[in-house]
Amino acid sequence: MAASVVLISRFPLDPRAVADMRSELIDSARMRYLIDSNKLELLQLRAYDDVTAFAETSADLVDDWRRFAPFTTGDVRRELVTLVDEPKPVEAPLPGTDFIQLRHIEVPPLRMASYHQWREQTIFQIVRENNPVEAFLAYHSLVSGQPGVMFIAGFSGDPAEYQAVFDSERYREIVRQAGDNYIVGGSDALYTRLYLRPQLLAD
Repeated sequence: MAASVVLISRFPLDPRAVADMRSELIDSARMRYLIDSNKLELLQLRAYDDVTAFAETSADLVDDWRRFAPFTTGDVRRELVTLVDEPKPVEAPLPGTDFIQLRHIEVPPLRMASYHQWREQTIFQIVRENNPVEAFLAYHSLVSGQPGVMFIAGFSGDPAEYQAVFDSERYREIVRQAGDNYIVGGSDALYTRLYLRPQLLAD
């Protein structure tokens, strides 16, 4: 089952340093490391059973900051999110897929209840029907400088096949509906970023 609480940390990288830092990136059941294809950002996902478990290990975050400082071009950006729905569930705390995509929107609080009902019949229906999407987890920010809904999606196949799910006219219409009714800033405010296992990056 997916983790109840996930800490998302994004470290801005010097692309020239990626080869040197690969030995530092060791996944575990409760931690994943991925890098975007341009080698500009390291994504670290940490899974927790609850907020108390996060608090008990918060000293580890200082160690991470020091460990990755030689490879970075700026400070780490972090957010703590809590699980709301699992339209494409995972057996482990975090998706073990080769690729992970973060998909973020901000929803007005007074529209959140109707948004949850709407997305069950639209977004979630799409991802359940499409095998290229292997994992799709819906979180909401608990502590964040970028508050809102965060989808953590995972896949291990062809990125083009995965992206085709979200480029379809059916899904584009869903994004238009969301932009008109539920997204602060409209559909252009949908944030997506794709990351992959460091081992899959070309040198």
